[in-house]
Amino acid sequence: MSFFTDLAHQYIDGEWRTGSGSWDIIDFDPYNGEKLAAITVATVDEVDQAYRAAERAQTGWGATNPYSRRLVFERALRITEERESEIVEAIVTELGGTRLKAGYEVHLAKEFLREAIQLAIRPEGRILPSPVDGKENRVYRLPVGVVGVISPFNFPFLVTMKSVAPALALGNAVVIKPNQNAPVVGGGLIAKIFEDAGLPAGLLNVLVTDIAEIGDALIEHPVPKVISFAGSDRTGRHVAAVAGSHFKRAILELSGNSALVVLEDADIDYAVEAAVFSRFVYQGQVCMAANRVLVDRSIEQKFTEKFVARVLALKTGDPSDPATDIGPVINNFQADALTSLVEQAVAEGATALVRGRTRGNLVEPTVLTGLPDDSPLLRQEIFGPVVLLLSFDGEEEGVRMANDSPYGLSGAVHTANVERGVRFAKRIVTGMIHVNDSTIQDEPLVSFGGEKYSGLGRLNGDSTIEAFTTQKWISVQHGRSRFPF
Repeated sequence: MSFFTDLAHQYIDGEWRTGSGSWDIIDFDPYNGEKLAAITVATVDEVDQAYRAAERAQTGWGATNPYSRRLVFERALRITEERESEIVEAIVTELGGTRLKAGYEVHLAKEFLREAIQLAIRPEGRILPSPVDGKENRVYRLPVGVVGVISPFNFPFLVTMKSVAPALALGNAVVIKPNQNAPVVGGGLIAKIFEDAGLPAGLLNVLVTDIAEIGDALIEHPVPKVISFAGSDRTGRHVAAVAGSHFKRAILELSGNSALVVLEDADIDYAVEAAVFSRFVYQGQVCMAANRVLVDRSIEQKFTEKFVARVLALKTGDPSDPATDIGPVINNFQADALTSLVEQAVAEGATALVRGRTRGNLVEPTVLTGLPDDSPLLRQEIFGPVVLLLSFDGEEEGVRMANDSPYGLSGAVHTANVERGVRFAKRIVTGMIHVNDSTIQDEPLVSFGGEKYSGLGRLNGDSTIEAFTTQKWISVQHGRSRFPF
């Protein structure tokens, strides 16, 4: 496992270092429990060192011609392509991702690197008219300076890259804190790619640590101006509060409880395939996953039969086996929590149409139906291979049920009438929703983010420019102003 031990370090100011904390984060393979690496945590002092290095490096980088900056991202893309098989293996090993999931994640990460190449030269200034004679108003689009990125375990290579590459391309420096379950794929691996691509030292730093060691130092530090966080709404609420109290911008991609809605005129076989993918890709550990599948009662029986049969055909096992559909969840805490959640639902009166076993961190798929209307499970995020199958009577009730959630990240609706689907989609309070497709979608140019408890702000395309730049007004008086005294 030299790959993991080589990259399982702090990366500060262009140097690979051992943290100076008094304890280690242990990186495990979630499938077989093998220890991949031990990483001594970074301390508050190292947080300061990383941010100060980023601050020093950013000044020159922000002034660099953007045509020159983008060469780094062209090289980073080539390196990612050359090392794709190695990156896929790392995702399988560190995250328990299936080969399907790993390939999907790397493919999207490459798309975002391609977009970063173009993003470097996209920001535009403006000249605006003035009611004052002789005055010219110039509005410049400038880097914010330094961005703190706190990334999740589930798609760490992609989600981290989605913030890191654009932020750097737009002239900023970055400090990453990867999730403790993904310190290499979400941290060291990305640092190594950019180091080998020739990114100047100090512009990208990685801190492997924990709030138990550093508290809120990563957010409170005076250097970063933007905090990009992806994770649970509970933690996101805290990040937003701390960032706001220090007048920092927070970009938050948080939890979801997405509904995939199947109207009575939908292609049932296709909707079944979309629903199975939307719920069970990467063991359901996806913020956009379809927690709830809502089916019009007139087609409920036919859909349920096909859906259950398809779920029963999914293979749970070793994620390195290309035939595996469901690998392990990230750790035994998550496995135990999912088992308890299913037991609680059945005790409340739910029926398990499929009830999977839990073997170590392998949690087989479960399909629950018949939940009481007041079940808390209907309104919470389920981060694992458990799906709720619900029926509704007519479109109005379908809209009401889809919206009956404190979250609003993604969604999908299936119908034979595309424009009907669009009308339905407009009525769902969510940041993203897809007609005749899965709930799991991400594209470099299209605004990505949630409503309600699912987040603040947007990324991708023009939204990324808004997230990682600021506007500066400079006026020029070509004549002479008249002052009242």
